[in-house]
Formats: sequence, structure tokens, C-alpha cells
Amino acid sequence: MELAKSFDPAEIEQFWRNEWEKRGYYAATTDASKPSFSIQLPPPNVTGTLHMGHAFNQTIMDGLVRYHRMRGYNTAWIPGTDHAGIATQIVVERQLDAQKVSRHDLGREKFIEKVWEWKEKSGSAITGQMRRLGSSADWDREYFTMDADLSGTVTEVFVRLFEQGLIYRGKRLVNWDPMLGTAVSDLEVVSEEEDGSMWYIHYPLVDGSGHLTVATTRPETMLGDSAVAVDPTDERYAHLVGKMLTLPLCGRQIPIIADEYVDKEFGTGCVKITPAHDFNDYAVGQRHHLDKLSILTLDAKINDQAPSQYQGMDRFVARKQIVADLDALGLLESVKPHKLMVPRGDRTGVVIEPMLTDQWFVAMSKPAPEGTHFPGKSIAEVALEKVASGEIKMVPENWTTTYNQWLNNIQDWCVSRQLWWGHQIPAWYDEDGKIYVARTEAEAQTQAGDKTIRRDDDVLDTWFSSALLPFSTLGWPAETPDYKMFLPSSVLVTGFDIIFFWVARMVMMTTHFTGKVPFGTVYVHGLVRDGSGQKMSKSKGNTLDPIDLIDGIDVETLVAKRTTGLMNPKQADSIAKATRKEFADGIPAFGTDALRFTFASLATLGRNINFDLSRCDGYRNFCNKLWNATRFVLMNTEGKDCGFEGHTAGECNKEKLNFSYADRWIVSQLQRTEMEIAKGFTDYRFDNISSAIYKFVWDEYCDWYLEVAKIQMQNGSAAQQQATRRTLLRVLETVLRLAHPIIPFVTEALWQSVAPLTGYVMDPAGDSIMRQSYPEARPDKIDEKAEAWMTELKSLTDACRNLRGEMQLSPALRIPLIIAGDTAYRPALQSFAPYLQGLAKLSEVQVLEDFPESPAPISIVGNAKLMLKVEIDVAAERERLTKEITRLDAEITKAQAKLNNESFVARAPAQVVAQEQERVANFSTTLIKLREQFSKLKD
Repeated sequence: MELAKSFDPAEIEQFWRNEWEKRGYYAATTDASKPSFSIQLPPPNVTGTLHMGHAFNQTIMDGLVRYHRMRGYNTAWIPGTDHAGIATQIVVERQLDAQKVSRHDLGREKFIEKVWEWKEKSGSAITGQMRRLGSSADWDREYFTMDADLSGTVTEVFVRLFEQGLIYRGKRLVNWDPMLGTAVSDLEVVSEEEDGSMWYIHYPLVDGSGHLTVATTRPETMLGDSAVAVDPTDERYAHLVGKMLTLPLCGRQIPIIADEYVDKEFGTGCVKITPAHDFNDYAVGQRHHLDKLSILTLDAKINDQAPSQYQGMDRFVARKQIVADLDALGLLESVKPHKLMVPRGDRTGVVIEPMLTDQWFVAMSKPAPEGTHFPGKSIAEVALEKVASGEIKMVPENWTTTYNQWLNNIQDWCVSRQLWWGHQIPAWYDEDGKIYVARTEAEAQTQAGDKTIRRDDDVLDTWFSSALLPFSTLGWPAETPDYKMFLPSSVLVTGFDIIFFWVARMVMMTTHFTGKVPFGTVYVHGLVRDGSGQKMSKSKGNTLDPIDLIDGIDVETLVAKRTTGLMNPKQADSIAKATRKEFADGIPAFGTDALRFTFASLATLGRNINFDLSRCDGYRNFCNKLWNATRFVLMNTEGKDCGFEGHTAGECNKEKLNFSYADRWIVSQLQRTEMEIAKGFTDYRFDNISSAIYKFVWDEYCDWYLEVAKIQMQNGSAAQQQATRRTLLRVLETVLRLAHPIIPFVTEALWQSVAPLTGYVMDPAGDSIMRQSYPEARPDKIDEKAEAWMTELKSLTDACRNLRGEMQLSPALRIPLIIAGDTAYRPALQSFAPYLQGLAKLSEVQVLEDFPESPAPISIVGNAKLMLKVEIDVAAERERLTKEITRLDAEITKAQAKLNNESFVARAPAQVVAQEQERVANFSTTLIKLREQFSKLKD
């Protein structure tokens, strides 16, 4: 296949993206004789398009999938999208708002139709983007979390948990978003420090003996106070515990209680306890059996449980009025500025209100009944055991601590949401409020008899259905072939931000319902941030669309994308100016491979991934370098005998071939690279994998071996030329397979041209690199003698190049080199001569016992001395030698000081001491030779 002169990623990507999928190469196989590798995609929300975090995550997953597919595993990458209840409902409601229509105007059924329309649009965009990224998922297995089969599993799980006594309905305190009118999870609450106030309020003692001063940041909730608490060890208030206070503005009497929750150093040491409006107060209330008086409506207005003058007021309007009334009564001591953490809904920005409401909960700590997989143990307890036993492994291991801390302090899980979009809870109520949980309405009606029933309006938390994905996507409760082969999956690749909300819950639900763990390994990666470590967000104006990096984008289009939808004109203007300054020329088209290579290189084990756009440029250059290197190899091998017989690069009569030290060196280095990459995949160190590929291809194969190969093909014997061509092809073909999981498109395009020349017989129906075996190292091919020879050649070449540079010789000027060494060393130097001539651009290389008298500069490499035969500036050479002699003197002094330090010699490893001794010896030998050369220079 003829290779184009230049690398055009767009054309290649489009062709192979369609070709791979059309040929069915992504489809999972279920050959029982093979090992299996399966992976679940963390399903993106159908709320728009993929972001940089998705692209990073999917690059890592696809790298693992392609690697294991090439290793012959039954490989299943199961893709899907999540209905994302709250997030998706908000998107659609905002669209309706623009049309001056509310969901209540439409009604539930019509509104749900609108959401499905949006899902089809967004879901298609997401899967299209995944395909653009080269994700080789099994698209025939694609799911949506509200598909009929998955919805059936959700219902089955809910009903079984209810029947087992592990799901219940109760009135509990939850995070409440007053704008959305629903409970929200901790994940959907963002707490940030804000400027606020601390109000100091007098609470009079009922007996008239004085008052307590309470410090609070929320004076409006005092209308629901049930007590004032002090530290049991606080001597200031010990005599008052048990006495009664008059609650200001309400007239109710409340007790003074002692509880260890109180920090006596904070504020006045007296804390108002409002069990219905604060999570900590709720716990205190439980311990002391206090009333839970809710004084807010679900839209955060004062309700009829409060004094009439405040009823109907918004909570923050009521705050101002309450403070004013307290001040008028002389009960407000002072107001002081105070920094506090304010919880806001991440979707609405509204202050979250702890609200006492009726919700459905999954019991986290209650023992499972008989008949389940782990009777007598809670689902949280089992989840802890599975990680503790090593059945599930966390990478990096330190995330195990985070996982354990959350599960050891877990509360019952609120799974109900007051939304319309989602899995409607399979519960019905009769006119007396009795609950019937059933798989169908008909089943519920049978339970209720002749009573009229209505279905619960609430839907389930999105994380509930997501927690079931490891088995719901494989056909459970039926034990399908997929279920048997791909559960547990091999690895879960996810960010650390959802260890609590998704990872732990998948472990709990999967073990409880299947008896199996959901996955063997959890690879936890960091979160993608901008180049300076800032979180990427619309409000910061620093977001990047991965597709824009692939295709390129002009600066004004980028400005429009970053500012559209921002309500604050000043903010939009600031972001526009910053964007124009940073991307004056827009963003060039890097192509998918360069973007994937960049993500892989950034995949360290840290918490943050700072995305540096300049890396994309470097990896685009790498793809170009690989392309040009392949063109060179093809031009020098096509139509020539390359020493291959049969169908693979491994079959040929090597007796016909004369492999040089350089040939053996590059093959040896290839084995070391293959070992490093294999370890990288085992350790989930994609940064090490990408580094190994880059260094080998750029630094060794392209910068050194290709140059050496030119010399061998020009000057070598027929047998050596044949061996060189074979090595060029064999190594290149192997490199393409090695790099394919990271950069699939360019490697496929190049392999199509290279593979036939290695004796590979292409399938007429079409073949692909992704169907080839992944390279494995052969330690017997590691040749330390050849490596030492090449190391010496590199040092000699670098010395020649440095001499040329110091003498400011034009690269086009070819001059002679004299290289001197003792009798025993001269044959080795003679073997380097033809290579040095080509690599250092010399007219000839003479190997002598010693130099003729000359003031020309000399470079010393080990036992060899090198001199370029050229007229020189004596004064300049004396200056150069003086600098080098001074440098070596300093190095010797520094190393000798370490060796003279008894403490260093005693404590340092023997290897380090020996290394310092060797440095002193080498520096001293070189110094003697340089001084000899200096003495020959005449003024």
C-alpha cells in the first residue's frame, strides 16, 4: 500500500474508524478456552457532550481494551449512557423556560416525551464523540440506563430489597434543593467558603436568673430550636444543665443540655440545637430525644409551625426580620463577620437546606436475612471485606483508606428523588397510606384487594441504577453467557471523586445480589485540570472540548463556545479577553492520536492531571516523525530482499544474514522497551508506557538506528544490507503493534504498508493491526555486548559533534578525523570508523597509535582520543582547554570531598561509594590527557 508523503490524521481517522466498526472487530468473543477481559464504561450523562475528563478516562480504557484484545483475550468493553435524573431534567426544563413553558404546563407524560427527545439527541452526540476518540467499545452491547431491560432489573432489585427488609420509607433529614424541589445526594452539593455573619443572641433563663448567649450563623432557624447545648466539661455552664430557656420570638421553653458535639472554644460555647434543619443537630436530637420541629416549606419559606408574623416569608427575608426583631427586644448582643462553608446545589447554585422529609432509604448497616448471599452481614460490611481480602484491588492502594473511611461511617442511603425523569419507584399507596411494593401495578392491586391505589410520584436516585450496572448490563437475573464470562469485570477505570457514590455502591449491590465482586481492580485516576491546575469550568472560562483539539478551532469560535450562556456580561468579557490572549491563533488540529498520546503521558498516579496543550504539539510531531521514518524504511526496502520467508517476521534463514552490532543493539533495546511497556500495563502506568514508546522511537530508532542503517545499506556487504533491511522492518512493525493501543489510527495506517514487506500475507477480505498479537519481550535477544558497543559509538559520535560545534564548523563541511588508541583498542576503533564518518559528517577517519604534532583540539572518550584535522585558533583552543581542565578539577574536588568524609563512606551504599571512586579515576585520567594537549599548544 502506497504511503502518502505527509500524515493527514483526519482522512486516516475517518477511514479506519468506519472500517474497524464495519468489520465487527470491536465485538466481544466468548471462547471458553481463552481468558477474558471486560470493562464497564462509566456512563456519561445525556446532558450534552463529552468533556476532557471523559476523553482522558476513555483513552485509558481503550488502551487497556486494545492491549488485551491483541493478547488474545475475550475482550468486552460495554458502553452506555446514564439518564442522569436531576441534571437531564434541568437541561430540558431550561429549554422549556426559554419557550415560557413549565413542566407542569405539559404534565408528566408530555414532559417525559420531551426528555426522551433530548436523550436521543445528546446520546447520539456522545457516542459520536467516543467514536471520534477511537473508542473500540462493543457498540452492539450499548445500553441506556432507562432501557426496558435495565429498568426491569432496577424494579427487581428494589422489590427484593424491600422484601428482605433492607429498603424502607421514613422521615429523615436530607439535602434539599428548594429550587428543584427534591432531595439531592452529597455529590450534588458543593460547599465553598463564603463571607457571612455570626449573630450573638440572648436566650433568657425561664427562672429570670439571666441568659445564655448563643452564637449562630442561621438566626432564621431558631424558630425551630429544641434545645441549647453546652460542652459537658465546660465549667462555665455546668450548673445550668437541665434548666429551661425561653426561646426568643416564640415563647416556647427549651432545655439546656450537655453534649460532646459542642466545641467550647467556638463562639460562646453555647449552641442552638435545631434537629429538623441541621445534620449535626439531628444527631444530637436523636441522642437526647428532642422534638424535630420543621419550620420551612419545601420551597424554603417559613411555615405555619412558626409565629404568624413570619409565616410565608422566604428564609432569607425572614432572617432579616428576625434579626431586626431581636435587636428591638434587646436580645441581639452583636453581629460579627464570619467565614463559613455554604452548601449550594451544583446544578442550581441555590443554598441547600437540610430538610426533614419522607424518603425511601436503603439500610446500609442492617444484617441481610437468610436466603441472601451473605446472611447476617450488612451490605456495607461485605463491601469492606471484599477490599480487605484483596478480592478487589485499588490502584493506587492509598485509595483503599478513602473507601474504608466512607463505608465505616456510612449512613442509610436516601434513594428517592422528587423528580419526573428517572425510574419511578415501584410502590403504591391506598387511601389509608398503606404501602404496596410490587413489580407491576397489577401485582400491587392484587396486594391491595379492592382498595384504590396510586403510584409513588418519586423516582430513584440515578446512583441506584448506576450501582447495578456490573450485572444489569449482563442480563441478570438470568445467568446469561455474558453474565458467566464477564462478571466480575477485570478493571474499573474511574476518577477518585466518585469512589463513594459509584464504586462503593457497585460493590455493595453486586455482592449482595450476585455473590460476586463487580470488578477485580479499581484503577483510580486524577481529575483533568487546566495547565495551571485550576478546575475546568464554564464559569472560569478555561474549558476545552476534546473534539476541538482533534479538529482545531479558530479563536473567535472558541470565545463563543466559552462565553455563550454566561449571564454576567463582565465575566463573559473577561473570559473573551483571556481566551483571545492565550489562543490568538486559535488551536491547531492535533488529531486523535496526538491527543490520546498526551492523555496517556499525563496518566500518573496523582490526584490532579494538569493538561498542557503544548504536549499535544509534541505528540503530533511524534506522529509525523513515525510517519516519515516509515516512509524512509519503505523507500529502502520495497522491492528488495529483506530476508523474510513465510508469514511472520520470525521465520527466516538467519544464516544468510550478517547482523551488525547496531542491528543487534536496536533489537536488544526493543526487548527492554517491550518489558517496560508490559510492566506499565500491569501497573496501570500509562505515563511510563507512553514514555517508553516515545524514547525508543524518537531517541533510539529514529535518531540513531536509521542513521546507522543508512551507512550499512550504503557501505555494507550484501548480507549486511539484507540484515539491515530486515531489522528496519522487523523493529518498525513491532513498534507499530506496541504503540497501537495508545495511537491506534497512525499505527494502523502505517502497518498496512509495512506488514506485507515482513512476509505477512494480508487477508484479501481485509486485515488490521488490532487483530495481531501484542509484542512480548524475548530476554534471549538482549545483547549487552552490542549495547556496550553502541553506547561507545554514541559517545564517540557526540564527541565529534561537540568538537565541530566548539570550532563552529559548518555542518556541510566534511573534514578528516584522527582517532588514537593503544594497540589492543585500535581494532574496536576501526569498527567505529565507517559509522563515525557518516554520523559526524567526516571526510575520512584515520585510526592511529598516536596523534601527529598539532594544536588542533582534542576530545577524550574513555581510552580514545579524537582530533579533527583542521587549522585552529590556538588562543581559542587554549581557552577551551582551560575551561575544561577547570571543570574537571572542580568535579574531582567535589567527589574527593565525599570520599574523604568518613560519615559518607560509612553510611552510603557500597555501590554509591564505588561510583564516586570510579568518577574520580575517570576524571583524573581525562585531566592528564587534557593537560598533555594543553602543553603542546604554542603561543
